[in-house]
Amino acid sequence: MAVKVISPGLATSVQDLGRPGYYHLGIPISGGMDRLALRAANLLVGNVEGAAVLETVFMGPELEFTSDAMVAVTGAELPPKVDGDARATWTAFPVKSGQVLGFDYLKAGARGYIAISGGIDVPLKLNSRSTYPLGGLGGFEGRNLQAGDELRLRSATGGVKEGASIPQDLRRLPGSPAELRTLPGIYWHRITESSQRNFFEDMWEVAPEADRIGYRFRGGQVLEFVEREQPFGAGSDPSNIVDGCYPYGSIHVPGGTEPIVLHRDAVSGGGYFMLGTVISADMDLIGQLQPHTPTKFVEVDMQTALEARADRSHLLNAIRKALG
Repeated sequence: MAVKVISPGLATSVQDLGRPGYYHLGIPISGGMDRLALRAANLLVGNVEGAAVLETVFMGPELEFTSDAMVAVTGAELPPKVDGDARATWTAFPVKSGQVLGFDYLKAGARGYIAISGGIDVPLKLNSRSTYPLGGLGGFEGRNLQAGDELRLRSATGGVKEGASIPQDLRRLPGSPAELRTLPGIYWHRITESSQRNFFEDMWEVAPEADRIGYRFRGGQVLEFVEREQPFGAGSDPSNIVDGCYPYGSIHVPGGTEPIVLHRDAVSGGGYFMLGTVISADMDLIGQLQPHTPTKFVEVDMQTALEARADRSHLLNAIRKALG
C-alpha cells in the first residue's frame, strides 16, 4: 500500500502530534501546527488521533494512490479533488487505487491536513513520525516531500464511514482580524507602560516571514524599553537579555520593532527578551494565518488561559461525539 507523490505542492511534510520531552536538548516538539485539525482529520478516517498525516501549506500536493483508501482534508479550506472531481473538506471520502488526489486553490486558512486511513508509515524518530526539516529529523527522509517520493501506508484499523463529516460549528479558523490571546511574561516590565498599552491596542499584520519556526508581525508601534544598565552577557541592544529558555508561543521583539511568535519548530532558548506568550488554545490559529492577515494581541490572565484550554478540550470532545 503506497501513495506516489506526483507534485509535492509548496511545502508538504509528514506530521503527527510531535515529539515532546526533548526541548531541553534543543529538539523542538514539531508536529502539526494546527493540532485540532490534525486530530479531526484522523478521526474522520478511523485513525488514532495522533497518526501521521500530511501537512500542506497554501498549495496542496498531487498524489496517486496504489490502493483503495479513505481520505479526509481538514484545517485550511483547501478543496480536494479526486481525478478532477471536487470533494468536501472536513468530510471522509474514498480514493480508489489508480486515482489521483489533487487540490483546488486555497479559499481560507493556510495549512491543510490530509489524513489517509491507516496513517503514513515512516520510521519513528524519538517516538514521533513528525518532520523537523531544520534538523533533518523524522518524516520522509527528514525533509519536505518531493516529486517521485513513495509513501507507505499503515494498515487501516476500520471504523471508517464514507461521508462522515464534522459540523461547520465545530470547525475552527481565525477570524479577521485574528485575535491571539496573550499572557504577559516575566520580562513585561522591560517595556514602558505606554508601550505595554500600545502593543495590545495596535493592529498588527502577519509578515511574509511566517513558517513552522515562527510567525513575524509588523505594523504596530516600536516598543520603548525602560532604561537600565545592560547586564553582563546581554549585549548592547535593550531587547537583549542574558540567554533564557523559550516556551512555545513566546513573543520576541528584536530591537522592539516586529514581534515574532515562536511555533512548533522553534529553538529552545536564546538572548531576546520575551514580551509574553500566546496561550496554548490559540496556537492552532497561528498556523492558519496567511501573510498580511490583520491581527490583534489580546491581553488575558492565567485564569482566562486555563478556561480557554478547557474550552478547546470541550471542542475536541464535541468532534469525537459528532463522529460517534
